[in-house]
Amino acid sequence: MFIKKSKMRAFSLVELVIVVVIIGVIAAIAVPRISRGAKGAGDSALRGSLAGLRNAIDMYAAEHGGSFPADQVGDTAVTLVDQLTKKTDVGGAVGTVAGTHIFGPYLRGGFPPLSVCANKGKTTIKLVTGAPAYQATGEGWVYSTDTGVVIGNCNVGEADEKTVDYNTY
Repeated sequence: MFIKKSKMRAFSLVELVIVVVIIGVIAAIAVPRISRGAKGAGDSALRGSLAGLRNAIDMYAAEHGGSFPADQVGDTAVTLVDQLTKKTDVGGAVGTVAGTHIFGPYLRGGFPPLSVCANKGKTTIKLVTGAPAYQATGEGWVYSTDTGVVIGNCNVGEADEKTVDYNTY
């Protein structure tokens, strides 16, 4: 009686190399697409944040006779955030008096963190007059007290995939 030996088969070196090459090609295609998706998410988050902030500022102005928040001499970023996140009267004074402080709040939780560029993650605000532009002081947002325009505090050249500067959104 003969006992049949089973032959053990294994992958050859050539077969293993082919599998590794195929996995490498798939990774080379997938990794750049994934990283572009993350960058696009930051761009979308910036657009969404700006839309919410601009809507809040426009609503405030509509209810306060065309005056923008923090438009008085001596107003600070704290005044701006308070006027947008708390109740105000017709003159923009923050308070809780029933019957007079009937406007707002327009934002929940203050300014959102900036989602792109060198100042990513910052929620601080730089108040300026005139057209808002990049401020090297490190805040996340730039807000014009006389025009009500808000932008992300990104330098010229910090741009999305279509080379649109973030500070022009």
